[in-house]
Amino acid sequence: MQLSQPANILRFRKALLDWFETVRRPLPWRTERTVYRTVVSELMCQQTQIDTALPYFERWMRRFPGFEALAAADPDTVLKHWEGLGYYSRARNLQRLAQAIVAEGDHPKSAKDWQKLPGIGPYTAAAIASIHHAEPIAVVDGNVIRVCARLTADERSFKNGTEAGKQLGPIAQSLLNPEQTGAHNEAMMELGALVCRKANPGCLLCPVRDFCEAESNGNAAELPRLQRAKATEESVERVWVEAEGSILLQRIAAKGSQLQGLYELPMPRELGLSAKGKILAKEKRGIGNRRITESIRYRQADSADLKVAEADSSLVWADAEKLKQLPLSGPHRKWIQKHSAAAAGLNPK
Repeated sequence: MQLSQPANILRFRKALLDWFETVRRPLPWRTERTVYRTVVSELMCQQTQIDTALPYFERWMRRFPGFEALAAADPDTVLKHWEGLGYYSRARNLQRLAQAIVAEGDHPKSAKDWQKLPGIGPYTAAAIASIHHAEPIAVVDGNVIRVCARLTADERSFKNGTEAGKQLGPIAQSLLNPEQTGAHNEAMMELGALVCRKANPGCLLCPVRDFCEAESNGNAAELPRLQRAKATEESVERVWVEAEGSILLQRIAAKGSQLQGLYELPMPRELGLSAKGKILAKEKRGIGNRRITESIRYRQADSADLKVAEADSSLVWADAEKLKQLPLSGPHRKWIQKHSAAAAGLNPK
């Protein structure tokens, strides 16, 4: 059926919502609806799978139950409760957003006004405004882009998701049910997450397969066509410096970095530290399209290390208890735990 015909759009909306009523996941931000819980869930689930985000969401709510608690929290505590989720600018933006809302005395009502707050783009603003204020604006995230590309069998090659969203957004808007905006948007996202998956789409189980041109053409799995960003390879030197049961860590201060405010093993050349020591490990990590190999050298601190650490406020000595309290990047916490025994074996006591 052609979705360009008004009668078919009405049938599409009904089929979608009927299906959603039967499969709707009882996610914690759905079972207990508040603007705050929706905002947190939307930012938390950007770049993160829902199943991964769920335990973080529950822990976050216990520690920061509302805008006021989050606004007043220590920034290190905020980052600590985000530790492991990655893309840490989301946590910093959440706190700045909470502070702006508390200062204003209320939260925005329209998608346009939501976008004035830190970390809120068109997709997140549309989700919040449609769910809580019934604004007739379609959500256009990766799931919705995929659904729309397949419904219309759009075989164009898009540079990235942003470009695809701009081109396919009008289709999502034309399909939007103006009488049930929030439920419709959630249903579209749920359809992309559960059925119209990136790989192995469940076309036979799709509630709207009769409206899908790509399913009829047999090429649903190939769409949408997004160009992949070219990966870059990098090498980084790190030092694992110990003194009296403590390990030297560096707080990342670079503005604009996803890891700003987190702690990692130091990069010696940035700090004037020596890069000497035995190779303890070589580890790999990915940040966006960057593929980074980090070589970690171990040594006991000497007088030069102690002098640099005393003079540089970005450096801190952390014993086992302090390691539990500081917000570390996920890879570095894992590596410290993984190689602690080996490091102890290199310590000439």
